Formats: sequence, structure tokens, C-alpha cells
Amino acid sequence: MHGQCKGLIHVTKWFKVYSIKKNEMKDMLVVGKLKEGKFGAFMSFMQSEEGMEERRKVADLTKTLAAVSPDQSAVMFKISVHDEAALKSFMNGSNPVSKPVWDDVMMSYEIFELTHV
Repeated sequence: MHGQCKGLIHVTKWFKVYSIKKNEMKDMLVVGKLKEGKFGAFMSFMQSEEGMEERRKVADLTKTLAAVSPDQSAVMFKISVHDEAALKSFMNGSNPVSKPVWDDVMMSYEIFELTHV
């Protein structure tokens, strides 16, 4: 019985460490509607060194999952955000690097907070 109790304590300690790490990052979903014919310009920016640098300020790029609609009019990104204010700035036009691109390619966007079930 004593050995089992130590195991439970270990698991509890591990769970607390895991919970703290999970809270540092927030899973979010960003859905963007693109202007007609602007998917190529959007992707060029997102994959450029300048775009990648701005995205690194927002989220862990190694955990990003992306999708595009068949007609390339919408994009969706599940991201692990470490700076929510930077994400909002990146998307709303107050970031000087993304603003000119967004003015050219983005029709609208929505940001969703994700929760695990």
C-alpha cells in the first residue's frame, strides 16, 4: 500500500507540472476570409521570413495546424498562443508588419478560444 501511495503522489506532482505548462500556452483557432484571388499573396507573407518572425512573437509555430477551403477563400489555423495581445495586434491591423498585407488580402477574421473536453 505504501508503494502505491508514492505512485499517486508522483502522478499528482506530474499532473500539477503539466497543468502549469498547459496554462502558459492557449490553444486558439483563427479563421480568416480572404479577398478573391489573394490566397497566394497571403501564403507568401505567412511563409516569408518577415511573416514567420511576427508569427513567432504570437505562437509556437511547431504546434500550428493549418487548413484552407477548396476554393482558397478561407484559411483556418489552430495555434498555441503565448502572447494573446500580439495575436490581436497581428490580426487587427495595429501590427505595422502585418497591416499592409492584411489590408490587401484579408476580408474578415474570427478568433476562437479552444477548450479541451
